[in-house]
Amino acid sequence: MLRSFGLRENCLRRNLTCSGEAIEPIVIPRESLWVDMFDPTPQEREAVKAVFGFDPPSKDDMDEIEISSRLYHEDGATFMTALVLSKTETAEPECEGVSFVLAGDRLLTVRYSEPQPFNTFANRAERQVNWQRGDLILVGLLEVIIDRTADVLEKVGAEVEGLSKQVFQQNGRSPSRDYQKLLVSLGSRNDLTSKARESLISLGRMLAFLTLSTEGKSTKDLKGHVKTMTRDVQSLADHTTFLSNKITFLLDAVLGIVNIEQSRIIRILSVAATVFLPPTFFASIWGMNFKHMPELDSPYGYGLAWLVILMSAVLPILYFRWRKWL
Repeated sequence: MLRSFGLRENCLRRNLTCSGEAIEPIVIPRESLWVDMFDPTPQEREAVKAVFGFDPPSKDDMDEIEISSRLYHEDGATFMTALVLSKTETAEPECEGVSFVLAGDRLLTVRYSEPQPFNTFANRAERQVNWQRGDLILVGLLEVIIDRTADVLEKVGAEVEGLSKQVFQQNGRSPSRDYQKLLVSLGSRNDLTSKARESLISLGRMLAFLTLSTEGKSTKDLKGHVKTMTRDVQSLADHTTFLSNKITFLLDAVLGIVNIEQSRIIRILSVAATVFLPPTFFASIWGMNFKHMPELDSPYGYGLAWLVILMSAVLPILYFRWRKWL
C-alpha cells in the first residue's frame, strides 16, 4: 500500500495516489511532502524511486542490527530506521523496524507493520497546520509514536499493579490464586515491556542521529522539539527498567509462594502419615490371628485396644503442636 500526503489549506492532506492494482503506472504527485509505504509492491517501489531518485530500503536492509546500517546518509538523503511497537492490544505484540528517509523537504516512510501512530498522525495532521517540510512531519510523527509508547507503558504499569495485588492479597487464611494464569500474565507484560524498551532505545539513537544531521539546518523550534523528545525517550526507557524489575520481582514472588504452598502440602501429608502410623501399627498387631493373645481374653480388651489406638494418634498431634510444626 502506498499513501502520499501534500499541503492543502495549510494542512497535510492525503493525495489521490493511483494504486498499482487499479491504474498503471502508479503516479505520486510531485507536490507530496510525505509518502508512506506499507509492504510495498515492486511497482510502488519503482514509483517512489522515480520521485525521490533512490531505491527505498528493503525489509532486509531494515532488519540489519548494525547502527551503521540503520542510520546513514546516502544519495543526498538521510536514512533512519527505528523499531516501533504495533499490535499492542493483542496477545502477540510486535516491534518491527520502520525506515524514515528525509530527502530535501520530503519525508518517506517504509514499513512492514501497521503501528497505530501512523494513522493517528495522518488524521491529526489533516486538522493542524505547520507541516511545510518533511523534517516537521517527521518530528510530528515521532511525537505521536512516543506518546503511543508512553500510553502502552502506562497500561502495562496499571496491569502489573493489579497483578501485584493478586499475588500478595490473602483470602482468609489461605490465598486463592491461579498461579499459572498469573505467570502467563506476568510473562506477557514482561515481553511487551522489553519490546517497548527496545523500541525506545532505537528511537533515542535515531533522535541523536537526527540532531547531528540537522545541525545548522533546523530551526530553533525544531531543535526544541527534538530535545524534548530525547528527554521523553530517556525517561520512558528508565520507566521500562523499573517495570521490568517489578515484573521480575513478582515472578520470583509467585514462584516462591508456589514453593511454600507445595512445602505446606508435603508437610500436611507427612504429618498425616505420621499420625496414622501408630494406630495402624496397633491395629495390625491385634488384627493378627494368633490363638494365644492375653488381652483378647480380658473383658476390657476391646475398649483398651481402642484407647491405645486413639492415644497413639492424639499424642503425635499434641507433640507436633508443642513443637509448633502445625
